[in-house]
Amino acid sequence: MPLRKDRPLGLAPATAQDYRELARRRLPRQLFDYIDGGASDEATMHANVSDLSEIRLRQIVLRDVSKRDQTTHVLGQQLDFPVILAPVGMAGIYHTRAEVQAARAAESMGIPFTESTVSICGIEEVADATTVAPWFQLYVIRDRGYAENLMARAHAVGSPVLMLTVDLPVPGARHRDTRNGLTGEISRLAALRRGVDLAAHPRWAVSVGLRGKPHTFGNLEQVLPDGRNPVDFRTWVGSNFDPSVTWDDIAWVRDNWPGRLVVKGILDPDDARRAVDTGVDGVVVSNHGGRQLDSVPSSVRALPDVVAAIGDRTEVLVDGGIRSGVDVVKMLALGAKAVLVGRAWAWAVAAHGEHGVRNLLKTMRADIDTALALTGHNTTADLEPTALYHQRRRACATGSAAETSTPDALSTQH
Repeated sequence: MPLRKDRPLGLAPATAQDYRELARRRLPRQLFDYIDGGASDEATMHANVSDLSEIRLRQIVLRDVSKRDQTTHVLGQQLDFPVILAPVGMAGIYHTRAEVQAARAAESMGIPFTESTVSICGIEEVADATTVAPWFQLYVIRDRGYAENLMARAHAVGSPVLMLTVDLPVPGARHRDTRNGLTGEISRLAALRRGVDLAAHPRWAVSVGLRGKPHTFGNLEQVLPDGRNPVDFRTWVGSNFDPSVTWDDIAWVRDNWPGRLVVKGILDPDDARRAVDTGVDGVVVSNHGGRQLDSVPSSVRALPDVVAAIGDRTEVLVDGGIRSGVDVVKMLALGAKAVLVGRAWAWAVAAHGEHGVRNLLKTMRADIDTALALTGHNTTADLEPTALYHQRRRACATGSAAETSTPDALSTQH
């Protein structure tokens, strides 16, 4: 009789990937693929994860690490640890009022939640459910009057930070959505198969499809009253997002936003310098989770050059591929002030709601603590490139032994 492969009991999720698998089982395929997928061949999306995984930490022993502290100040706000829940569009179709549940989990862990322009729950609903106002993410739309209205609504509920996303003048080519009939015209048979996909997930259909209403975009009800799914969102984006936006429009945002302003979607050092020159309070190094333009650099590859260009002038945040507290430590060592986590919390909320997000964050915080201790650091503020393992390479072409020292995953040498 063949022996069965060893496997754990599976009594509780332990990692972001565990929550991904739970979300995959619970969600209709078309909805899971919408959050899980990336642009084109998804090379950049996968590189966000793989490039981070190739970086190694230096294990340093026999240092006094008995007192460890993860608190930090980001954009004028104290965080219990350097993680922020990133804006995730349409999260409310993954779990009942998911934005509210995620915001509550973030508040309980002492970190910010960022409300997306295209959230299912409106900014007021999220703010009413928490005692600390969420940050607000804004897309610039053609109707500038409505964009100004959105900023006014966010300010009215006390949002301290506006996150202006600048890397979506047009939507990326997301082939999973095409395969699932979420783009373009589809046949009646295809529409029927999509309906069967929804009905084949009864737990989701009851808890979210029936009890999670309304499914309208809470922040866009006045301009998109019938919007309820990714198809409606993509159609609206194609006709309402403004591809004519330039750096000159930052002044218009400043005129309408009295709080801290962050630009999200920066990969190039020149763009980073332009952002700082316009007077923003911070930038987020981001490739939109690999969902916009495929074959651009991973966030972790772009981060060091952006930090070198502007790190002494403004606060640099980063997102993309972050799945654990160890990933957080790597990003901080490369110069980020804090990180944004997106897909991971979306998987967690889809799987187990508020409890799932809180548990994921507890695990990340514990991972950070362990990594601090074993790299010989007492605080996250102490992390710098010296916390990363450097591979020494010898150049022998000239017959002399020249040595270089560069972080493994970021080096272009072979």
